Amino acid sequence: MLEQLQYPIGRFEAPMLIKPEDLKIYINDIRYLPSLLEIAVQDLDAWQLNTPYRPGGWTVMQVVHHVADSHMNALTRFKLALTEDNPVIKPYDEAAWAKLGDMERTPINMSITLLHALHARWVNLMESMSPEDWERSFVHPEHNTTFKLKTVAANYAWHGKHHFAHIEKLKERGFDK
Repeated sequence: MLEQLQYPIGRFEAPMLIKPEDLKIYINDIRYLPSLLEIAVQDLDAWQLNTPYRPGGWTVMQVVHHVADSHMNALTRFKLALTEDNPVIKPYDEAAWAKLGDMERTPINMSITLLHALHARWVNLMESMSPEDWERSFVHPEHNTTFKLKTVAANYAWHGKHHFAHIEKLKERGFDK
């Protein structure tokens, strides 16, 4: 049960083959995520926004702020991979970031607004990329793995849907007071 709450759409599985039409789907998933999140949280009150999506999990507000933090890092990683030769990226402690003061003090609409702007820039970048660009990569030192940008796009498309599902599944289950 906890696995289903934590991974409502399943764990990410990197596709073995990514075709140009797959990239278009990933780009559209990334393009529309800010609007989906905005709609998902628009009618939630402060108590609901501060409800964890699962026992021991982040609150709805933390989830939305996390997506903004994570996707800011993703855009930076794309730009590093496009301008440097297989750079080693800087990992960050997402659990520690979720506990920082801005998570509780920043209204959720600020991260939604940030996501709209960030994703517009990211989509513009991805739509300008050549087939060769999608083969560019970076090294993630925590995993000691090289990731091609086409796989990173698949991962972040999944990541957005994963966290959107956290919010939607919580709303379906209902908020217990």
